[in-house]
Amino acid sequence: MYLPKSTGRRTATAVFLAPSLIGLVVFCLVPMISSLVFSFLNYDLLAGSMDFIGLKNFTRILTGSEFPKVLSHTFTYLGLYLPLILITSVAEALVLNHAFKGRGFFRGVFYTPVITSWVAAAVVWTWVLSGKYGLLNQLLQTVGITGPSWLNSQQWAMPGVVIAAIWKDTGYYALMVLAALKSIDPAYYEAASIDGAGSVRKFFGITLPLLSPTLFLLIVINVIYGLQVFDSVLIMTDGGPGGATTVFLERIYKYAFKQYKMGMASAYSWILFIMIFVMTTVQFWLQKKWVNYDA
Repeated sequence: MYLPKSTGRRTATAVFLAPSLIGLVVFCLVPMISSLVFSFLNYDLLAGSMDFIGLKNFTRILTGSEFPKVLSHTFTYLGLYLPLILITSVAEALVLNHAFKGRGFFRGVFYTPVITSWVAAAVVWTWVLSGKYGLLNQLLQTVGITGPSWLNSQQWAMPGVVIAAIWKDTGYYALMVLAALKSIDPAYYEAASIDGAGSVRKFFGITLPLLSPTLFLLIVINVIYGLQVFDSVLIMTDGGPGGATTVFLERIYKYAFKQYKMGMASAYSWILFIMIFVMTTVQFWLQKKWVNYDA
């Protein structure tokens, strides 16, 4: 770390860093420490009580009947969302990487969902996924398939939320993959063509290995995002139907701002933090086995 030697430069450095440091302390460190303290308290805003109870909040959560369901629903979302967002992002980037008429227009169209607010997107997708008059079910009906009542079905509500999330997020990650594709040296493909390699072999032998650092970044980002999914669930299903889409942040939000049980909400937050930390650490350990940084 660089530290200026002169007093004037140190003062100037402190002045420029102060706003960021104050913001970091006030809006990040203090809330984190406060939530850790609250997790050991029976903190009820309505009752105005703050009684120390140790690890009882964590015990109630981990041994309760609600936690396995929340864990299952969160990992169901992640298990559906992660592979689909990787596949759609890579596919969209591969399409946009080719030169064709109107490519700039299509880039704008693909990115438009990213800048659309979840409120507006949820209104549209609630209609699209409507059981009787929804656009998706009407399209399925044209090929003889009777679609389910997506958001009103305990079985299909989470896949419906995932479909909407994929539509909204693909454009953002596709741009990241597209940037990585542009950085690949065309000489690799020219050499492969001389050796008689086809498109499929080029993709699996050249493109995917050279995209592995970007794909690793996408996996890390989306695992963290998947474990913290909130806005789409809250707006589209509010945790329903019948609790079929209850996830971690939805539970944290409702414990804190619906039931005013800040102790339970804080304990849920720290359990989620530990899960994210462990899974991110494992991913960085596993990257040595498949990520290629040589190119």
